[in-house]
Amino acid sequence: MVKPTVDISSGNETLDAILGGGFTSNRIYLLDGHPGAGKTTLGMQFLLEGVRLGEKGLYVSLSETKDELYGIAESHGWDLSGIEIYELVDPTDPLDAESQYTIFQPSEVELGETTRRMLQRVEDLNPRRVVLDSLSELRLLAQNSLRYRRQILALKQFFVGRDCTVVFLDDKTSADNDLQLQSLAHGVISLDRNPSDFGSEQRRLRIVKFRGRRFVSGWHDFDIQYGGIQIYPRIEASYQELSWAKTTRVLSGNSSLDGLLGDGIAPGTSTLMLGPAGVGKSTCSTLFAVTACRRGERAVIFAFDESKETLRMRSAGLGMNLEEYEEAGLLEIQLVNPGDVSPGRFAHLVRQAVQPSEDGTRVSIVVIDSLNGYLSAMPEERFLHIQMHELLHYLGTCGISTFLVVAQHGMLGATMSTPVDASYLADTVILFRYFEAAGEIRQAISIVKKRDGTHERSIRELHMGNGVIRVGEPLRAFHGVLSGTPTFSGDLKDLIDRGSDSRDSNV
Repeated sequence: MVKPTVDISSGNETLDAILGGGFTSNRIYLLDGHPGAGKTTLGMQFLLEGVRLGEKGLYVSLSETKDELYGIAESHGWDLSGIEIYELVDPTDPLDAESQYTIFQPSEVELGETTRRMLQRVEDLNPRRVVLDSLSELRLLAQNSLRYRRQILALKQFFVGRDCTVVFLDDKTSADNDLQLQSLAHGVISLDRNPSDFGSEQRRLRIVKFRGRRFVSGWHDFDIQYGGIQIYPRIEASYQELSWAKTTRVLSGNSSLDGLLGDGIAPGTSTLMLGPAGVGKSTCSTLFAVTACRRGERAVIFAFDESKETLRMRSAGLGMNLEEYEEAGLLEIQLVNPGDVSPGRFAHLVRQAVQPSEDGTRVSIVVIDSLNGYLSAMPEERFLHIQMHELLHYLGTCGISTFLVVAQHGMLGATMSTPVDASYLADTVILFRYFEAAGEIRQAISIVKKRDGTHERSIRELHMGNGVIRVGEPLRAFHGVLSGTPTFSGDLKDLIDRGSDSRDSNV
């Protein structure tokens, strides 16, 4: 009679979700990856979960000593006392000159003897969970692929019907990189480690196969942290639409700017703030976040390029007291270091930040400042659009308005370039420019795209100073704005009077 199979936890809640519920019990799984990818850590988590549930666990080590395994566990704050660790090493004198070349000496300890000792230990203990680390040693002992495959088949037959779930670890050190075990295992999880030219190396995993189960395909970023592996699944893996009621249009609190946008922005849409450095993109996006906080809604700012202190100080100089809303729990500012965060981890940070608070207050505004910093976190530029599309779709479905800040390279004219074209992803594009008039450098703002309604097509002057943000009246006498070298040929009285106290402000 065949025993019914049930799902058992891998020891990692996120991995269970990616697998569609965890491992199928009484099966053999392969966990492969290059040295340092995190295989041993994930194998220990699998056995420790069994200890928590009162199940016997056996760790068969062919390559590491007990002391080394205890050291790994200690670095995570784990206690391995509930796990049986069996060192399957050559019992001959370790100080013998010949034995220092390999743990096993094929001339003295044959593959059959090694396997027999391991299976005897399994029979004596009768564990529910087994981790075998690693198959590279068995491959070396087998010496050829036919003998290796037969040995793996024998192991598979041995564990069938023993009410035992087995995880084989393989470090991919085989020169021919054969797929013998991948074809025999019930499921295969591959771990990858990509060293970067600068910053932290990036780790990721994917499910290569899982028989009879629908799983989340693709690469999922992860980190090895204190306490185990922290996985940052693709948005598809943890997609959960947040409930939200249709709200009024998103306003900046500045009547002239809102009028330029055609009475604000629709909730759940994305807005691209595009222009050269220092022209006012971050300030205007912060204005939308602060206005949302004044309505009693929450806002989150992800700052790639600016410190919290600088952002607070600059905003306070324009009448926006960020600390007040931070203390009230309505505004959250998260600093992101592009050298230390992967795209998957950043998407995870965003999803965590937009979860409703304990009192039910929802996030309505997310600011990513800037997309240039986000681009720096990407391992390959061609994936930026896909990553950003998934993130914007998730936030939009949750009713969250997203503001993307993009700094163009260069200041004026043909020297300006955009590091990444995200204009087609955004629902609204706000263009910022510098222009010269009366011997002064001034700023201009215009709306070049808006999917959710009409908008004003004129160009207005933008002025930030004297504690306020002001948007002037439409300026008709402009030429060359889109080329990056605007020329104003109108009357100077149409420009904002820098010394005037009359203002249309954000206050």
